Amino acid sequence: MPDRDHGKLAPIPAFTPDQAGWVPAARHVPSPNFDARPDHMPVDLVVIHNISLPPGQFGSGDIEAFFLNRLDPSRHPFFKTIYLVQVSAHFLVTREGELVQFVSCLDRAWHAGQSEFFGRPRCNDFSIGIEVEGSDDQPFTLAQYHTTAALVRALLGTYPVRAVAGHSDIAPGRKTDPGPYFDWPAFAAAAGVAPAQLPYRKDQP
Repeated sequence: MPDRDHGKLAPIPAFTPDQAGWVPAARHVPSPNFDARPDHMPVDLVVIHNISLPPGQFGSGDIEAFFLNRLDPSRHPFFKTIYLVQVSAHFLVTREGELVQFVSCLDRAWHAGQSEFFGRPRCNDFSIGIEVEGSDDQPFTLAQYHTTAALVRALLGTYPVRAVAGHSDIAPGRKTDPGPYFDWPAFAAAAGVAPAQLPYRKDQP
């Protein structure tokens, strides 16, 4: 498997963030739910999530509404419990493989919540969050793997990313995503992520 220094896969230019932290290939839907990272904080972690709204349903448009603080609580009983919560991620990858960007990679999106990565708390400070539309109980699509891998490959070439982790890795016991159906070995091979950059994948070859 290629690593970042020897035989790494070339990033796809359209997926490479520009100087303002926005990816040209993405559809830009700016969220108000962000703030500045701490001064001189390197962006060295990518966090993979899954999300579906309503739970287990895809393509509703409610994920975007949620990240824009426009979720209609009358549309589904679950929405009444979350519509006032202000959250975001840097990116969403839809079931069709479309890339949507809500927050510049240079800014702090509100995706990780209470979290810790190898002794460092507040993972939002130093991470980029990617939401993959899906759930813990069904497979993701090939289009999603293609887009997510291309994006992460570009992020590895742009920022000092040292590791890629699941939300469940940085918030164990509180979060379970991206879940058992996320194919970490296939994703890592396509994205050019070295085994050393998947520190929690001790069970993988």
